[in-house]
Amino acid sequence: MSSGAAAFWLSILGTPVLMRWLRRRRIGQQIREDGPATHTAKAGTPTMGGLAIVGAVVGGYLVGHIGDEVRFSAEGVLVVITVVLFGGIGALDDWIKVRNHRSLGLNKRAKFAAQVAAAVLFAELAVHWAHTATTLSFTRMSSPGIELGEAGWVAFAVFVLVGASNAVNLTDGLDGLAAGSSTMSFSVLGILGYWIFRHRMIFHVLPAYAIDLALTAVALGAACLGFLWWNAAPAKIVMGDTGSLAIGSGLGALCLLLNLDLLLPILGGLFVIETLSVIAQVLSFRAFHRRILRMAPIHHHFELSGWPETTVIVRLWICAGLFAALALGIFYGVYLTVAKL
Repeated sequence: MSSGAAAFWLSILGTPVLMRWLRRRRIGQQIREDGPATHTAKAGTPTMGGLAIVGAVVGGYLVGHIGDEVRFSAEGVLVVITVVLFGGIGALDDWIKVRNHRSLGLNKRAKFAAQVAAAVLFAELAVHWAHTATTLSFTRMSSPGIELGEAGWVAFAVFVLVGASNAVNLTDGLDGLAAGSSTMSFSVLGILGYWIFRHRMIFHVLPAYAIDLALTAVALGAACLGFLWWNAAPAKIVMGDTGSLAIGSGLGALCLLLNLDLLLPILGGLFVIETLSVIAQVLSFRAFHRRILRMAPIHHHFELSGWPETTVIVRLWICAGLFAALALGIFYGVYLTVAKL
């Protein structure tokens, strides 16, 4: 799709321009004091690289609609708006870190409140503007088809968006880990969106929004891939919260609007594991005053266990790819079952 080509080239060519701008203003990464010692060398690496990702997504989405092949839909526009909003929250967080010369940005309550507010806006617009179905779904609206109602679906959507954005944020601790893993997830979502469009009679969706969401997924994946060129170890730029919150919100929003709600934990299995590792670490320490990992998230545990950073990254990429492939396989298996009925 033209959206993917445009987003990729905007990202891969725009990122070095952003890098030079960030260096001139000395906007560099702040390293957490309790992090692995090997990460101290990364201090000062240009941060807020997520601005390039968000810009490439918006540009790619717009270019993808040149001509009459794909029309703008409320669903596609809503995903892009959500990516921009969460990217803005992340940018504010990154800016505070740089300004105060520390690894802590927005306080937890303010950051969480901003994420919830943006998620509520998404959910309400999804229901009243995009007219999204309020049923709990796995691969289509009738599976399992539990009607949540507006209030229930809005609460569920807020949980998904806030959870997905924070999950990607936790995963973004090694060079290229979040960008590479996200590229795989969005690539599969692009395939699923197109498949739903082609077989819309089975999935009971309108063709306009299915193909538009597929286009949006391709733009997100291509933007991440272009950014990865510069973010791969050793990273010349990091995405910061600007990128991780934007990517996570885009992943969650696409799954919600494509009626793939319950497939999301499988599709983004690596992000789930990273989040669960943090939760398990906190619960273990509070309950038993013992840590089950050397450091959380789990990618730092592997580093402190002696794995080189690039080894951790590649192995976790493999895990992310396997999860994405599993989600694709499950979806296709359900399709074959339904098509025979």
